[in-house]
Amino acid sequence: MDPVEPNELDAEQFAPLVGAFREQLMACLEECAQGRRGLFSDVSFAGGEDWPEATQLRELGGALQAILNQSDERNALADEFLDLCTMHGESHPGEQRLAREFLKRIERGEVGTPTQKEQKLW
Repeated sequence: MDPVEPNELDAEQFAPLVGAFREQLMACLEECAQGRRGLFSDVSFAGGEDWPEATQLRELGGALQAILNQSDERNALADEFLDLCTMHGESHPGEQRLAREFLKRIERGEVGTPTQKEQKLW
């Protein structure tokens, strides 16, 4: 058996972290799809309540990315969730719609594939 490099991380030891992220993501996506706001952004909404689980989920996703990056591993679910968290502006769908569409993509096994069709510039 080859010795493991000290900087090399075993992806299996992070399986509980990946599982916890997925479980919390699915619960938050379900809530967001039902109309709760604040999953994809930490921006406070007028009259909105804080959603600590959503904040924790964004932090957990970032930590998961950082840990897995150390061993050149990726987690498509965390990557796509964090990408969706960066979408802001008038041309982007609302959080409720984003959550519903993301849940559908997860159910169809499409996570990690482009969320939008590539548009030609010319």
